Amino acid sequence: MEVKNEDYCVSYDADTITVTFQGSLRLGGMEEYAPIVDLLNDLAAQDPEIITLDLKALEFLNSSGISMLSKFVISIRKKKNIGIAVKGSNSIPWQGKSLKNLQRLMPSLTLELE
Repeated sequence: MEVKNEDYCVSYDADTITVTFQGSLRLGGMEEYAPIVDLLNDLAAQDPEIITLDLKALEFLNSSGISMLSKFVISIRKKKNIGIAVKGSNSIPWQGKSLKNLQRLMPSLTLELE
């Protein structure tokens, strides 16, 4: 499964149960994020033990994108049987603060900043 255009790519690797985000996500509101939300929800519907979100190559994420990720984390928190691991990069300024906020939404979330 993959959602992409010239600015970004969001792909799912079924072997590692990892969703990799790359590029710059500057979509205009939740409607434009719908294909990515659908990919994440389809994955969650499979009830994997843990979902890894690899954001190390995501250079920019606007407020709508942060909201989309936050809502996804909250939906997983409600399920209680799925864990989330988030991989980020200390060299990308927005990630440190924003990804720590995801951990506040779901304290069991594993956050790795490299």
